[in-house]
Amino acid sequence: MSVEVMVPTALRGFTEGRASVATDGTTVGEVLHNLTTRYSSLRAHLYDKDGKLRNFVGIFLNNDDVRELQRDATPVKDGDVLLLIPAIAGGSPGAVAYPSLSKLRSTERELSHEQMRRYSRHLILPEVGLSGQRKLLDSSVLLVGAGGLGAPLALYLGAAGVGKIGLVDFDVVEPSNLQRQVLFSTSDVGKSKLDGAEARLRSLNPDIEVVKHNLRLEASNALSIIGDYDVVVDGTDNFPTRYLVNDAAIQSKVPSVYGSIYRFEGQVSLFGYKGGPCYRCIYPEPPPPGLVPSCAEGGVLGVLPGIVGSLQALEAIKVLLGKGDTLSGRLLLFDALGLKFRELKVRRNKECPVCGDSPTQKGLIDYQEFCGLREIPEDAEHEIEVEELKQRLEGPNPPVLLDVREPMEYEIVKIPGAKLIPLMKLPDRVHELSGAGEIVVYCHSGGRSATATRFLLEMGFQKVKNLRGGVDAWATRVDPRLPTY
Repeated sequence: MSVEVMVPTALRGFTEGRASVATDGTTVGEVLHNLTTRYSSLRAHLYDKDGKLRNFVGIFLNNDDVRELQRDATPVKDGDVLLLIPAIAGGSPGAVAYPSLSKLRSTERELSHEQMRRYSRHLILPEVGLSGQRKLLDSSVLLVGAGGLGAPLALYLGAAGVGKIGLVDFDVVEPSNLQRQVLFSTSDVGKSKLDGAEARLRSLNPDIEVVKHNLRLEASNALSIIGDYDVVVDGTDNFPTRYLVNDAAIQSKVPSVYGSIYRFEGQVSLFGYKGGPCYRCIYPEPPPPGLVPSCAEGGVLGVLPGIVGSLQALEAIKVLLGKGDTLSGRLLLFDALGLKFRELKVRRNKECPVCGDSPTQKGLIDYQEFCGLREIPEDAEHEIEVEELKQRLEGPNPPVLLDVREPMEYEIVKIPGAKLIPLMKLPDRVHELSGAGEIVVYCHSGGRSATATRFLLEMGFQKVKNLRGGVDAWATRVDPRLPTY
C-alpha cells in the first residue's frame, strides 16, 4: 500500500526538505517504520528510546488521530494520507471545564447614537444584532502576548467592541517587530508594548477598557489573572507559557483560543469549551528544547500572524456571542504557501491529567522544568562572552567556531571563519568536528547553541562553550559594522 506522508516544516530538515514522502506499508506502524528507515535521523523525533510514539507529535490518518483508532496497528490503504503534526503548544460535568461566561448575561445596556453608528454593521447582522453587541460590550478577553498574533487580535476585538481587553506582556517594541506586529509604528520602537497597544486601542475605540498586565505569566499569578476574563486567547511563542495558559484556563473554567505560527504554517483551535478537549489532549508532552524554533529563530511570513490572529479573534467572538460552529474538537491547519486549509478531528482524552475524567494534576506546575528547559547548561564553565572570544580568535590557538543557525541566517550575518552546521543537521554531521580541540558554538542569541553545546558534551567533546548572546551580541559589542536581525 502506498501512503503519502505529509511532513510539516519543523521536521523537513530530517526528510531532505521534502514536504511529502510516498511510503509503503499496510499499517501506520509499517509506514512510519519504512519512513524512518529511509530517513534515520527522523526516528528520534517520532519514537522514544523504547520504540513508542512520542506524545509531542500527533499522527493523523487522513483526518483522524491514530490514538483514537488502533495506533500503530491502524490499517492503511492506497491513497491514504498520513500527517505528522508536531507541537508548534464528554465526561461528567464536574470533570471537565465548561466556560462560565458569567458576565455574558443579557443586559439592557443602552447604546448611544455614536455607538449605533460605530457598530451598525454588527447591528444589522441577525446573528449579532443589538443583543449581541450588548454582549460584546459586556464581555472580557485576555490576550496572552502582544506580538504577532496579539496585534491583530487586539485590533479586531477592540474594533468589534469587546468591552474589556486584557494584555499580558513585558517586552518593548523592537524594529524587527514592525514587519508583522501591526499594533505598533516606528515611533513606538524602544517603548513598552503595553503602552503602545493601549494608546492604539483607545484611539481606535474609546468604548473599551484596556487592562495592562506588565508581567511574565507564571504559575503563581496565572489563575488570578485568567479567572477574571470570559475568554483567554493564547498568542505566545514558547511552550512553557502555552502549557501554563492551557492548564490555568481549564482550572479556571475559561475557554481558551489557541493559535500558533511557524514560517508559513499556522494552527488554530478552541480548548476547554463545553466539555471539549484541551491542548494536552493533542500534545501530552512538549517537544525537546530546540526542536521547534521561535519566530526569532525560524522566521515567519509577516502576513501569517495576521491571518491566524484574525481567525482567533473570530473564534473568540463566536464564543462570546454563542453563535456558529466553533473549533472545539477540531484543529485547523493553514498552509500559506499552498493557500490550503485542513481540518483534523480532536477528541478529549479521558485520561488527560488536566481535563480527563479523573484529573491527576490538581494545580499548576513548574512549566520550565516540564518543558525540559532547566536542563540546558547555564554555568560559566560552558559559556564564553563575545569579548573573550574575540581575544581567543586573535590568539595562537583559536577555537573552532560552530554556527548552528539556518543557511538563510548565515547569509545575513556571520562571524568570520565559522563553520555552518544547522542544529537539526548536527547529529548527522557531528563527525565533521572530530578533530576539533576546542569548540565555541553560537546561534542568533544563544538558545539553539545552548542545546547544541549540551549535545556535544553528551557526545564526549571535552572543550565546548556556548557564546552568550550569540551573533547578535557579537555584532552589538564587538563589530557594530555587522547587521543585526
